[in-house]
Amino acid sequence: MKEKIIKSSVKIQFRAFHCKQVGNKDFLGENKPLKIRWVMITFAFVATVLNYLHRLSFNYLTAEGQLHDLIPDDAFGYIASAFFIAYMISNAFSGFVIDKLGTRIGYSLSMAFWTSAGILHALAINPFQFGFFRFLLGIGEAGNWPAAIKLTSEWFPPNERSTASGIFNSGAAVGAVVAPPLIAWLGTTYGWQMTFLVIGILGYLWLALFWFIYYTPQRVVNKTKTRIIPPLKLLRNRFVSGLTLSKVFMDPIWYFITFWIGRYLADVYGWNLAKIGWFAMFPFIFSDFGNILGGLFTQFIIKRGIKIPQARKISVGIFGSIMALSLLLSPFLIKGPTGALVMLAIAGFGYAAYTANTMAFPADVVPESAVASVWGIASFGAGLGGMIFQSISGVTIKNLSNHFNYTIAYKAVFIGYGLVALIGLAIVLFLIGPLVRNKDLQAYVDKETS
Repeated sequence: MKEKIIKSSVKIQFRAFHCKQVGNKDFLGENKPLKIRWVMITFAFVATVLNYLHRLSFNYLTAEGQLHDLIPDDAFGYIASAFFIAYMISNAFSGFVIDKLGTRIGYSLSMAFWTSAGILHALAINPFQFGFFRFLLGIGEAGNWPAAIKLTSEWFPPNERSTASGIFNSGAAVGAVVAPPLIAWLGTTYGWQMTFLVIGILGYLWLALFWFIYYTPQRVVNKTKTRIIPPLKLLRNRFVSGLTLSKVFMDPIWYFITFWIGRYLADVYGWNLAKIGWFAMFPFIFSDFGNILGGLFTQFIIKRGIKIPQARKISVGIFGSIMALSLLLSPFLIKGPTGALVMLAIAGFGYAAYTANTMAFPADVVPESAVASVWGIASFGAGLGGMIFQSISGVTIKNLSNHFNYTIAYKAVFIGYGLVALIGLAIVLFLIGPLVRNKDLQAYVDKETS
């Protein structure tokens, strides 16, 4: 009997070791990942598309016409900051709420809140009211990424997570691709109020389907029900604090591209909403490629023998550098609207590929019960950076355009964001530490569940 017990123990340890090595099996390698995981990641993808349709509808509708006259550049920057103040506040607790309630309830609450806030935009009649409704939108939208990353950690093995993260995060770029022509058509055909209503209806349809279809895989039910790690304990962790700081600098670059591209094309090149609607999608198509190829590149070099932690940092180093250099060189290479769209496309590609890999970081380092919490804390940094840099962008563009012209104003902002990108990349490469399971956090969870 004793011999059988020893053999059984050795067998279990071997299977656990094998699971860690191949990175493509579920708990103890007993079950292959379920095919329905692709249905689940599709929910996250569609939610992210809708997230960006709500986020960008206001930006494009104010690029020219009635709302442009109502909301000048500095007010536009402040309204964008209102969104990011709420985004920052919400990220301080949304991840913990999602970890506590679970993906199904947490994701549903987020979608319901931001969809309702988006519809309320149709009632606004002045900048203050738009700012208030953008604030509510930011509260709800912050939950999308912690929920989607938690979903990814529940359904995908480690070697597939960067690819899965790229798939759902490509919804941001797809939303940014769909938004210009869709919003331009809805806005010019039915008016800006109806545009907000139509996008809201789509969100409620997603909510109904997700509520009746989504479930948490049985193998992680017990893990996700463990006690939540306190926020201060997470913040004291080198990885969590470093990732949060990096997002203060990196995420505002994407926000600038998505929030300001419409006004940039209108201010510098005199484009109207219809023309913006057809051509502003170009950079975001390239971002879609970045989301997918960034994850696949990491998966490829992992298969070639590079360990997962090193593969992730190699990828973010390459793609983060592409983003930074494209912005720094833009003022010297852009000679017209075509060149501007190309350079923004390269920057968007670099950011998306970089982000597809950083989204896989939390599941590599922290226990599954803390994945949403960690990304929520990190996204607090994104909201803080968005709040700061959106205001700076608005004030800079208004002042420099008054003293010189819009071309010089936007060139200065491009260079500024290129430098900011280098700071964020340096933090990720050198300050967050190794991307391996944190023993202290894991021991805390194991102690609570023992």
